Amino acid sequence: MMKNKRDVLLLKIVIFLFALNSLSLCLYQFTSKTSPPSPNNPLNYPTRRNRHLKPWPILPSYLPWSHNSPPAPRSCEAFFGNGFSRRLDPLLPPNPDENPRGWFRCWHSETLRSSICEGGSLRMVPERIKMSRGGEGLEEVIGRREEEELPEFQNGAFEVDGGVGFLGPPRGLVDGEFLDRYVPRGEIAKHTMRDLIRSVRVVTPGEFQCHEWIEEPTLLVTRFEYANLFHTVTDWYSAYVSSRVTGLPNRPKLVFVDGHCMAPLEETWKALFSSLRYAKNFSGPVCFRHAILSPLGYETALFKGLSEEINCHGASAHDLWQNPDDKKTARLSEFGEMIRAAFRFPVNRHHVERPVSGPNVLFVRREDYLAHPRHGGKVESRLSNEQEVFDSLKSWALNHKVCNVNLVNGLFAHMSMKEQVRAIQDASVIIGAHGAGLTHIVSAMPKTVILEIISSQYRRPHFALIARWKGLEYHAINLDGSFANPPVVIDKLSSIMRSLGC
Repeated sequence: MMKNKRDVLLLKIVIFLFALNSLSLCLYQFTSKTSPPSPNNPLNYPTRRNRHLKPWPILPSYLPWSHNSPPAPRSCEAFFGNGFSRRLDPLLPPNPDENPRGWFRCWHSETLRSSICEGGSLRMVPERIKMSRGGEGLEEVIGRREEEELPEFQNGAFEVDGGVGFLGPPRGLVDGEFLDRYVPRGEIAKHTMRDLIRSVRVVTPGEFQCHEWIEEPTLLVTRFEYANLFHTVTDWYSAYVSSRVTGLPNRPKLVFVDGHCMAPLEETWKALFSSLRYAKNFSGPVCFRHAILSPLGYETALFKGLSEEINCHGASAHDLWQNPDDKKTARLSEFGEMIRAAFRFPVNRHHVERPVSGPNVLFVRREDYLAHPRHGGKVESRLSNEQEVFDSLKSWALNHKVCNVNLVNGLFAHMSMKEQVRAIQDASVIIGAHGAGLTHIVSAMPKTVILEIISSQYRRPHFALIARWKGLEYHAINLDGSFANPPVVIDKLSSIMRSLGC
């Protein structure tokens, strides 16, 4: 009898909980459909706008991106993290009691001397942007000049809704003094993002007509050396930082505001962000509920570090969380994990499976391939006897007596981007001549060792710096010319392997 009463009571509890859960679900769906974002907080996105966006992955090296406590100027966080701490409002968001209208703000970095800008109710008019269509197959546009691919913005190429209180006529959003102070040209001859901001006009609601609305947050990116991995990594990093600084709850959509043709590196753009379109592929004026203007890759610490001192060293996020240090950073490790996670590789540093047969030594090769419409298909050799060096290392690996060393032939020009990132992740040692392919070390694991072979013509610090900023062990073999003595390379690699227990 007692058992029956207990069963009835449990059944009533289950029914009650089911009804309560159903009611909660109905209320959630109702409010998510009917609650608009606060006009005073344009980043308060209703759920329905996020349903087509990729979520941010959980990254072991992630640290908060906050505006609450600006980092010290020229600190590692100011260079690599959220140094964009000064807020500027050329067009303030409307107050709660005002009619809806557009807004525009910039976040300025004194350290990097650049700004991340964002706006709401921003209209792009593709016909006012002079450039090639973009997104074509490479074979279709052989011989096309670079000048045709870089955007030239007419006045009003971008417009923002001034609201019912703005009676016109159209006016420029910012003046030359604002641009010189917060989006300076610097050493960049054609600063396309500065030119884009210069083109923005404030217009009346009657002039603000849209052929298409994009409700989800969207990054606007202009690229230069889009087929070069190093320069594209600077663009990826700028886009990632822009997304974090502006507090986007999910990975944004992406629009290329340039006329470049398709390239293999687009695979990673598409993996990192939620979608990709070219500006000239829209059939008419398109309006963005929230657009973010990503600074040029030339304005990142990755590029600026080639010509100015950035005294930073890589450290773990865990250590920096407990003991903050202005001379250390985990941001490049966070970014590398973002790239691996974008391709759905594991990022938990304690559970990434290494090859069970033995350590991988990845030799990054330089190959001939057609990179862009003005490229002849021949890659300049940085290591004149590369094949001889590879063959010698292969023989050394086969005869290694302590460990079963796997020498991986890194023919990246014939591999997908996902396969390249996998090869980097699985490597215990990465070796190669100075070249853009080594930029992949941003995605390397924390204990990976880098060995760069540098000819006398290319004594450049690109990869020594990336290794330092990530906290990777780095070695270099500096050549008198472009010929490497294979026994010297083998001797250096043997020393590295012994330090790894082989």
